Amino acid sequence: MKYNKSKKWLCVDLETMDYTKAWDFQTSLVDARKKRTIDRDVILLLEHPPVFTLGRRGGLDDLTVPRDVLEKSGITVVQVERGGVITFHGPGQLIMYPIIDLNAARMRVVDYVEKLEEVMIRTVEELGIIAERNSLNRGIWVGNKKLGSIGIAIRRGICFHGMSLNVNISMKHFGWMNPCGLKEIGTTSMKQELSQKVSMSKVCGAVKNHVETVFGVNLIKTSLPELLKKL
Repeated sequence: MKYNKSKKWLCVDLETMDYTKAWDFQTSLVDARKKRTIDRDVILLLEHPPVFTLGRRGGLDDLTVPRDVLEKSGITVVQVERGGVITFHGPGQLIMYPIIDLNAARMRVVDYVEKLEEVMIRTVEELGIIAERNSLNRGIWVGNKKLGSIGIAIRRGICFHGMSLNVNISMKHFGWMNPCGLKEIGTTSMKQELSQKVSMSKVCGAVKNHVETVFGVNLIKTSLPELLKKL
C-alpha cells in the first residue's frame, strides 16, 4: 500500500504499564477519539507485568492450574470486553493497542484484523522467522505454536485492544492455560524460534515500519504527556 501523507497516526512508546491502567487509558482515548478531542488515530506500544486476561468467550476453566497456585504467584486475572478467550501478557511481549476509527478509515473489521496479522508476519519475517495465519484462531503461528495474538473490541465505531507479539517472554505461564481456549496447541516466542534473545527495540521499530506500510499511514511520534493534554 502506498503512503498517504495526509493520513497520520499518533504513535506513543510507553514504559511497562499495569494492564488495568492501560485498559483505562484506552477507554479514555476511545471516548476522546469519538468526541474528536483527538482528531487522529493512535497506537500505543508497551509491555505489561504478568497478567491473564479473559475475553468475551473466556472463563476460568481455561486455566490449567489450581486457583491457589495462581494466587501464590501474584498474577491477576482480568475479564475484558475484547474478543477471544484467554491469553497471557508479561515482560518480553510487545503489545500494540491501536485506537482506530474504523468508520472514518472505511475499514471492515476483517480487513483490520488481517492487517494486524500482516504487520506481525512481516515483522518476524524481517528477523528470520516464517509465520502464517491459522484458520483455527486469529493471530500468527509457527506450525501449531502461536507466536502472536489478536483480540479487539469496538465501541461506537472505535476499535481498541489489539495485538501481542511474543518476543523474549518466558513460556512458563502459557503452560498454565489452554491458549485461546484451544487444547493440544502450543505457544512460542521469537527468542525460542531463533534460539537467542531478540532486541525489543529492533522488533518495535520493525512493527512501526510495517504498520506504516500495511496501513498506508505515517506515524507521528508523540509523548504520553502530549497525548494526555488532549483528553
